[in-house]
Amino acid sequence: MNLETEKSMPSSDRDLIHPKRTAELEELLIDAEADDEQVQQSHPILRRPWLLLLGLILVALNLRPALSSMAPMLSEISKTLGLSAAQAGLLTTLPVLCLGLFAPLAPVLARRFGAERVVLGILLTLAGGIILRSSFGEVGLFAGSVLAGASIGVIGVLLPGIVKRDFPKQAGTMTGVYTMALCLGAAMAAGATVPLSEHFDKSWAMGLGFWVLPALVAAIFWLPQVGGQKHGTHNVAYRVRGLLRDPLAWQVTLYMGLQSSLAYIVFGWLPSILIGRGLTPTQAGLVLSGSVIVQLASSLVAPWLATRGKDQRLAIVVVMVLTLGGLFGCLYAPIEGLWGWAILLGLGQGATFSLALTLIVLRSRDSHVAANLSSMAQGFGYTLASMGPFAVGIVHDWTGGWTAVGWIFGVIGLSAIIAGLGAGRSLYVQVESEKV
Repeated sequence: MNLETEKSMPSSDRDLIHPKRTAELEELLIDAEADDEQVQQSHPILRRPWLLLLGLILVALNLRPALSSMAPMLSEISKTLGLSAAQAGLLTTLPVLCLGLFAPLAPVLARRFGAERVVLGILLTLAGGIILRSSFGEVGLFAGSVLAGASIGVIGVLLPGIVKRDFPKQAGTMTGVYTMALCLGAAMAAGATVPLSEHFDKSWAMGLGFWVLPALVAAIFWLPQVGGQKHGTHNVAYRVRGLLRDPLAWQVTLYMGLQSSLAYIVFGWLPSILIGRGLTPTQAGLVLSGSVIVQLASSLVAPWLATRGKDQRLAIVVVMVLTLGGLFGCLYAPIEGLWGWAILLGLGQGATFSLALTLIVLRSRDSHVAANLSSMAQGFGYTLASMGPFAVGIVHDWTGGWTAVGWIFGVIGLSAIIAGLGAGRSLYVQVESEKV
């Protein structure tokens, strides 16, 4: 059945013609170059697949440490440099904002230079951003955060496409490996940054700067991928029109952005909140690390569970309630039960993120639509998400405490549920996908 025939059918019939949608969830890694016919038709022979796999894992491990390493050190950095809570909020906001602003640049660079070369180059800019923010005072701190966030935004879009292209028969397994690497990288940085800084004479700069080493190691192991015969300059073969006018596409984008906003509030502010409640920086970092590790389990299970019903609306409500319960527990509940709330938070947030990826796949008729919807959801969604950490900093600056921050959690969480109830319906985005 071709696309034009499918588009002419009633929506109720269209939603029933793809019983394979559950199987497609094994391919949650969206290919940013899906519109490129040359990329899709090429199947490179991997001489050393183990080396590529190792490189992919090492690169993925570096997509979160620059974000999660800052949070446990934020109080110390603010004291040392005299930052206000609003400035600290801006510091946590800038990298997330750059995730959204620079994500659309990734396919453009890949078509011009090849995805492998771009990944290598951006790994080096990531390393430069980490060095910049840890070595040049307040100006370097903000400039390096921008450079690091931009680098992560570009690599984060390109890496899934490389995985799907070079390991097409192991897409489900590689989805799990990719997710695991992201979680492990975030957890290691959250838990180890404070102990590292204490080891280096309590230097926050050394604690943050340490994470340049994994980036450089990843670049070294990725170097062989650039030398082989890979993709060069490509031509866009498909165009998807009407996405920005489709209400369902915006609901998916809003859900992606709002759930991401809560996630980056946790990355940026949870340790500071816990320090304000009496924990040491080391203890606060370990709680964040443990919560992130728990995300691995729920992120792998949630997409499968979400396809058991007729749509994903119930699953979206459940996982968002878990997330809000964990957040409110960490903020208000007795400190003795903190680890239980942190685990609940991890279960909720791991599931909300994987469900956001699931919605992109399920609401798209084909890989071309999915690639464009993914770009829209990340570009606009992460830009929206950046407002959450900034709002937390502003409210903390105004009130001098953390109690009022619960209102931000509640507003964002309820908004995510409303957007998710629309995005979770068993429908397709109404767009035109055509070859050009």
